[in-house]
Amino acid sequence: MEKTQYKNNQRISRHKRIRAKVSGTAERPRLAIFRSNRYIYAQLIDDTAGKTIACVDSRKLAGKTLTERAANVGAEVAVKAKVAGLTEVVFDRGGFRYQGAVAALAEGARKGGLGF
Repeated sequence: MEKTQYKNNQRISRHKRIRAKVSGTAERPRLAIFRSNRYIYAQLIDDTAGKTIACVDSRKLAGKTLTERAANVGAEVAVKAKVAGLTEVVFDRGGFRYQGAVAALAEGARKGGLGF
């Protein structure tokens, strides 16, 4: 098996373990993260209704590095959550390590007023 396939399969396994424990509700939706090599995406998901409440990605946001853009994504998702009347979320890191861009997104969301 190719190294990148192996790493992605490992990430998917970690994500399945996380999803077995983490679920979003209407009052406290799941903040789901996906990162690629170039961009980072965040969604607020109500798992009970199966609906996405808000989504933000770094494709159009300013910032030189992925980490800077991730912090902006976190701040933007916090703004959209406030518009939807949400203050608390459940953080789903998607099987990615809590470092770099993923951690920057979480910190940006916390600074924007989201609690998790």
